[in-house]
Amino acid sequence: MAKALHTSAAATDPARAARQQAVAALRRSSVLAAARSAFLELGLEGASLREIARRAGYTPGALYSYFQNKEEVYGALLGESLERLNAFVDAAAVGARTAQDQVRQAATAFFDFYRENPRDLDLGFYLFHGMQPRGLTPALNERLNARLRDALAPTRDGLVALGLNTQEAQTEVTALFAHSVGLLLLSHTGRIRMFRQESRALFGRYLDALLARTMTLAKSRGTRR
Repeated sequence: MAKALHTSAAATDPARAARQQAVAALRRSSVLAAARSAFLELGLEGASLREIARRAGYTPGALYSYFQNKEEVYGALLGESLERLNAFVDAAAVGARTAQDQVRQAATAFFDFYRENPRDLDLGFYLFHGMQPRGLTPALNERLNARLRDALAPTRDGLVALGLNTQEAQTEVTALFAHSVGLLLLSHTGRIRMFRQESRALFGRYLDALLARTMTLAKSRGTRR
């Protein structure tokens, strides 16, 4: 009998732990949803931890079980956004049959993710004032930057496979990133309408030119693949 009771208690402990983890995950999710709402409406400077707690339905003290400060909340939100970005890009690039297809599919997926999710683009710029990041620890900032670079890596690797060296590929990816962000901001703010242009079409033209330039250079070097 004692053995049976012990076995029953042991079986209950994992179930209890699983329930506790599920509750904690749900609470954390509600905090992040409230934080996203607060950041989008008030910006990072205007969104206090108290305001985030109010929107989530918790006391400010309860939030410290999950996050130390609002910058850490921001880091969690941006981290989740970057994970979704990477999954989107990887899914698009996985079916590429050639290096040229890889560049086109990965780069277009990167652009489309932010075009279809403009709030994620907003999120990525909340900590920038005067072109300098604020609020994140150097370690967290580097982890987030690394995940952004990871999302651009399939495009870079495709350019290398086409015949560019690593430095040339990185330069082209940097220019592609800058061009993409510029078009996305024009689209997101509606400013692109003053030019009577469409952001995705302009992005496609830039990507076509990049691939043509790369293929011409690779051919001249005899490294075209």
